[in-house]
Amino acid sequence: MAAAGACLFPSGLSPALRRRGGAPAAASSSQNPILRSSLTSRCAVSEEQASSASPGTTIPPSRPVSFGEYGRRYEKGASDRSSSTPFMDDVELESGRERLRRFFDQAKDLTRSDGGPPRWFSPLECGSRLEKSPLLLYLPGIDGTGAGLTSHHKKLGKVFDIWCLHIPVMDRTSFPATSFDKSQIQALLPFLELMPEQLHLSYPFILSLMAGDPSRTFKASTEKGLTPQQTAGELSKNILTMSSYISVLADILPKETLLWKLQMLKSASAYPNLRIHAVKAQTLLLTSGKDWLLPSQAEGARLNEALQRSSIRKFDACGHFLFLEDGIDLITIIKGVGFYRCGKGLDYVSDYLPPTPAEYRNVNESNRWFKEITGPVMLSTLEDGRIIRGLDGIPSKGPVLYVGYHMLLGLELVPLVSGVLNQRNIHLRGIAHPMLFEKYRKGQTLDPQFFDTFRMMGAVPVSGTNLFKLFSSKSHILLYPGGMREALHRKGEEYKLFWPEQSEFVRMAVKFGAKIVPFGTIGEDDFGEVFFDYDDQMKIPYFKNWIHQLTEDNGKVRSNAAGEVANQDVHLPWIRPKVPGRFYFCFGKPIETAGRKQELKDREKCHELYLQVKSEVESCMAYLREKRESDPYRSIFSRWMYRATHNSASEIPTFEP
Repeated sequence: MAAAGACLFPSGLSPALRRRGGAPAAASSSQNPILRSSLTSRCAVSEEQASSASPGTTIPPSRPVSFGEYGRRYEKGASDRSSSTPFMDDVELESGRERLRRFFDQAKDLTRSDGGPPRWFSPLECGSRLEKSPLLLYLPGIDGTGAGLTSHHKKLGKVFDIWCLHIPVMDRTSFPATSFDKSQIQALLPFLELMPEQLHLSYPFILSLMAGDPSRTFKASTEKGLTPQQTAGELSKNILTMSSYISVLADILPKETLLWKLQMLKSASAYPNLRIHAVKAQTLLLTSGKDWLLPSQAEGARLNEALQRSSIRKFDACGHFLFLEDGIDLITIIKGVGFYRCGKGLDYVSDYLPPTPAEYRNVNESNRWFKEITGPVMLSTLEDGRIIRGLDGIPSKGPVLYVGYHMLLGLELVPLVSGVLNQRNIHLRGIAHPMLFEKYRKGQTLDPQFFDTFRMMGAVPVSGTNLFKLFSSKSHILLYPGGMREALHRKGEEYKLFWPEQSEFVRMAVKFGAKIVPFGTIGEDDFGEVFFDYDDQMKIPYFKNWIHQLTEDNGKVRSNAAGEVANQDVHLPWIRPKVPGRFYFCFGKPIETAGRKQELKDREKCHELYLQVKSEVESCMAYLREKRESDPYRSIFSRWMYRATHNSASEIPTFEP
């Protein structure tokens, strides 16, 4: 379990560091000549040495940053990435075998320096980072090397100021733990005391934990299409590779060091357990389902209950050494949880880290099945009023506000966001219900990881402040005025708008001269029909109490609004599925607000524009409902037949716009 392995602090808030001008200097040779010579190619070592776990360090300066068109930070002086791509720069992830090799290579260098107190070092391979990047302190596990994040350094180093703690082999500084009394490693203590150095059987045990589950290697080989002989060869190669690391592990954890650390853990683990309830810092707990060393998931659940501001993520197929596992990307996890911030509080606009191309490909691939089933048709309107297939009619430069109908359960979101990104390279930032950002509570319907993709793709909690910031950063903003009332509508209410009576978004759009793009989307009635809705559920005491509890836990939006839009109790309508049809999207002609600030100061004029946008959304839906009747590929069966007789990459036809 990686439960407090990495500590994140906004820059300037950590008591462990203090800023100074200039780059960090290596430790002087009089202080630590061996460490300096072995680390100069990889690490910047702190100037000052201290016996505590919080020595003073210097922090290198960063290049200035600004805000790009998509509301993300980028370095001044770099190429204009923000105007051409909505993605972060990518760093290719290493395989599990390569991660182990890199870990042991760096650990070997670090253990050559035996002596001196614990010290912080910053890996030079992290490279340049953004200005005011938050501080990330990595505290090592029982190995003490500080090399556990080595395969993540390049990617983390783009957005964090990383410092890793190195504890020399012979150092005897104490450190805390919380679950040693339940650890399998306790059983090693009696044997370690009696076992000769030459028969140190704990090393193969620890290496087996680092190698992870062999079935994952077998599964990965099968997915690659390797033959049984090739798969056996891969497993044999892994075994030989792991056996070569025994000598390095013996240098990292000689018998007397391992014995001392285990005994110290046994006596010290009670201390943090008595004080864990007092921790108020935001905490992210990462637990492994196949951790044979510690009871990660049980301990993670206990800590999640005890800590005041914690989030937990589970990795059922991973072992104890999570950051060395194949496919684990710490930055992706941090983005999904919404854990990255540069100040005391999280700013959903300025602190947002867009996905990398690889992260987006993973999201896209995981939802490919849904897009295949829905077969989305995208239409847009040109300046001359002509409707065409494709999205050439939507503006390329922000700020742009997309306003439309929220389909049942928000089913349109995946094809909508991915379609706009794939076709126009435009990243939509959705205004979302606060429940996507609240801490998970027992009894909630959805697992907390369900919303991670929404957060990584840029969803923002609904508020006037966040909308203002998105307009300021010239973002492309996705807004559903009907909100949850539309997405959780009652029986027979499909394609009915439930918008507020007041023009909520028009004045702010006018203030920034944003274009407003009304759009309609249909297709939910071809996929399912609500048969047990909110009204039905409120008549049954069990469901009524459950709805009240869910609404209380997740909060209400627009509780002071008038009309049906205020009725946004959280519930889950029951849906009777149908043979899948097709989703259709139509983006209306963009409405210009630039130069109309004086005109739209008049409340009546402003409300007229609001009603115009609403009318355009309704017109788009009416147009789609009429035209889809002539689509020969509306049924999923006809689309499958087309796929079977044509190139799989070819676009499936539809009606003539």
